[in-house]
Amino acid sequence: MAEGDLSEIGEDKTLLLVDDDEPFLKRLARAMEKRGFAPEMASSVAAGKAIATARPPAYAVVDLRLEDGNGLDVVEVLREKRPDCRVVVLTGYGAIATAVAAVKIGAVDYLSKPADANDVTAALLAKPDELPPPPENPMSADRVRWEHIQRVYELCDRNVSETARRLNMHRRTLQRILAKRSPR
Repeated sequence: MAEGDLSEIGEDKTLLLVDDDEPFLKRLARAMEKRGFAPEMASSVAAGKAIATARPPAYAVVDLRLEDGNGLDVVEVLREKRPDCRVVVLTGYGAIATAVAAVKIGAVDYLSKPADANDVTAALLAKPDELPPPPENPMSADRVRWEHIQRVYELCDRNVSETARRLNMHRRTLQRILAKRSPR
């Protein structure tokens, strides 16, 4: 990021990062600090809500699915405590319904993992009336399909037969897909 771009952050550089993936959280915090932000980390909905209540930040990056609940709960607290907070929601499970829900309650953007610090910074600093640039490394169609299948599989409590029925897919086909590594 160029020196001139740091002025876009503004006076208040506070940034709340909420994610239960500890290595990702630490990497993102270091990268955002290098870009001029003052990050504070939380690894749960409870910790995120506590920070949002005590010290509402100017910016926030919140993972949608956390071990102790839904990241949208943190977004709601941020909206309540600091309406001008620019929030980006991250998730490994890209779904239209959750994207719409995130934007409706005040997120400025919705990024699928793996999102890098450049994608996050572009989304946080995008002007309200313009769309951020497209991601440098978007997920492939195969990866999006695989993520969707994994999400439905998890929602069906890892029941292959029920997942196959809901996806309108043959059970053996689903088993083959689940046995393979995730596509890039």
